[in-house]
Amino acid sequence: MTHTPYWDPLPTVRAAAGHPLPQWTPGCGFAAADWSAAEPGRWEKRSWRDVPGPFYAADTDTCWTGRLCAPGHVMYDDEYGQEFVYRQPRTQQETYDLLCAAECDPFAGYGADGDAHWTPELVRDWWRERGRVREWAARIERTWSVSTNEWEREAAGGARAYLAHIDGDLADYLRGYLFWLAERRPAGPDEALPRL
Repeated sequence: MTHTPYWDPLPTVRAAAGHPLPQWTPGCGFAAADWSAAEPGRWEKRSWRDVPGPFYAADTDTCWTGRLCAPGHVMYDDEYGQEFVYRQPRTQQETYDLLCAAECDPFAGYGADGDAHWTPELVRDWWRERGRVREWAARIERTWSVSTNEWEREAAGGARAYLAHIDGDLADYLRGYLFWLAERRPAGPDEALPRL
């Protein structure tokens, strides 16, 4: 069975530290952090909505800036407006988008050290409990899509994308990520992926 191999964003994350991100206006600054470096306590505060993978968000601000940088990857919770990662990056540009979201968060609540924490058991546990996330996203989409607040209506699109991701290619991604966690390399196109 052929599949899309797992793509490791961490070399891009590490190389970006100290350099301007490509989507930034020239002269506006440099990526200040290597987001793959562990910061004590951040992992424990991650959102339960974060999909497994290297990127996650914990105690972010509540200003709803993440989707300005990474609408294909970042969503907001409905409790405090904090950000979380609903889709992991699969290309260099998508990684830059998530790094932009991380750099724009004044609380430095993002991390990209998830590989050091996720285990196959935790990934499978998250997948078994995906109904909770799916139910949440469906409720948010129904509520925010008819909101008078334009920011909530825009974010409803993120909830729809999250639902499509859960129902679509997320399982294949997670199986590739399980292989990555075990082997620290992507599976070849004809190698069997672990079961979820």
